[in-house]
Amino acid sequence: MKILVINGPNINMLGIREPGIYGTETFQTLLSSLQDIAVSQNIDIEQYQSNHEGDLVDKIQAAYGNVDGIVINPAAYTHTSIAILDALKAVAIPCVEVHISDVDSREDFRQISYAGLACEKTIKGQGLDGYRQAILYLKEKYGA
Repeated sequence: MKILVINGPNINMLGIREPGIYGTETFQTLLSSLQDIAVSQNIDIEQYQSNHEGDLVDKIQAAYGNVDGIVINPAAYTHTSIAILDALKAVAIPCVEVHISDVDSREDFRQISYAGLACEKTIKGQGLDGYRQAILYLKEKYGA
């Protein structure tokens, strides 16, 4: 099984960016965690991060026919990007949306998730463990 993990803008700044909201674990900690999950679950995990909306759309489109599932944290694009929503719908790959913070308890504009409309599950407020939960969900539901 191959899972693509996509992270949007500023996720590369974990540990620096608003640690009171996102915690003190770094982006490198997330990448190491994903590698550990891949090894322990015997799955292939590809990680991709970009601060650019079009790059994220391109990566989603390139996943068509190449991955079994997508875990996506669109970050700020969650609340603004119909392009990412349309790309997820176009490829129709099973997808789980992840948010490190509990977006439901934050600003009103964070209550809107366009990408989530194309995802079968959303995990919020679980910190970096949300990625593990999303990967295990996809493996259990779609893995061999």
